[in-house]
Amino acid sequence: MADVLVVDSLVRRFGDLTAVDGVSFRIAPGETYGLLGPNGAGKTTTISMVAGLIAADAGTVTVAGQAMTPRTTEPKRHVGLVPQELAIYPDLSGRENLALFGKLQGLRGGELKARVEEVLELIGLADRAKDRSKEYSGGMKRRLNIGIGLLHQPTLLILDEPTVGVDPQSRHAILESVEALSGEGMAVLYTTHYMEEAERLCDRIGIIDSGRLQAEGTRDELIRLVGGVDTIRLGGTGDLAGAAEELRLIPGVERVDTERRAATLTVKDAPALVAQVVATATSYGVTLFDVEISRPDLESVFLHLTGKGLRD
Repeated sequence: MADVLVVDSLVRRFGDLTAVDGVSFRIAPGETYGLLGPNGAGKTTTISMVAGLIAADAGTVTVAGQAMTPRTTEPKRHVGLVPQELAIYPDLSGRENLALFGKLQGLRGGELKARVEEVLELIGLADRAKDRSKEYSGGMKRRLNIGIGLLHQPTLLILDEPTVGVDPQSRHAILESVEALSGEGMAVLYTTHYMEEAERLCDRIGIIDSGRLQAEGTRDELIRLVGGVDTIRLGGTGDLAGAAEELRLIPGVERVDTERRAATLTVKDAPALVAQVVATATSYGVTLFDVEISRPDLESVFLHLTGKGLRD
């Protein structure tokens, strides 16, 4: 099946600043693709070109097989854009907001009414549909914003940092809604600087920084860039040095470093090995007061690729 979105060598400059520098990626039907990077990395500029809001200085965007530019109209029918800034009318109810935007998107009559009710259920606002949106919490406004982008059942949904500034409960509800969308076959482009969101939602992730796509792949593929190894740290007293010799013989243990009251093991699969490691250490008379497992994550990948943290 053909890709819904193909981005090829996009470049965008603002004066002397190159905000996006040769970015390329593609998204298949039913796939959620995450653009992960800190504020100012080029995420919003990239999706603005993908949605046809601004022109690229170089490169191309193809949506559903059609070239996307600010001048084209047909490919925009396939796109639902949920911007970072709220785009709702505060004096209208949730249902009225959806009906208004549905009409702007060409929906009419029974089709419009049915679609509004479907979206209200999907975003969890059916019980507050009659309330004016200015009475909503921040998270509810965000969900309404997403609902507006879903009304015309787009082929590609673009979400720009949709959980910024919302409470944990609303954030969880938003993430659940996004998970359901890809399950229905919709392609999703999701920008975030939250590592845990990218890990939870995205089938593939592009790590972007300073306008360049530093790497892309599944979570596991990206983790392998930093070696893909775990660590087990044992804190304790007793014959740690003696235990270390035996710990090094355990299959899957690649290295053991000891300190006065601690041993740090570099291993292939910490959860699978930790019980054997603890049993071996205690059999040498080590009294453990702490066992800590660390596994590589997207934060460590980003640090490895860029030399800085996601939130720097």
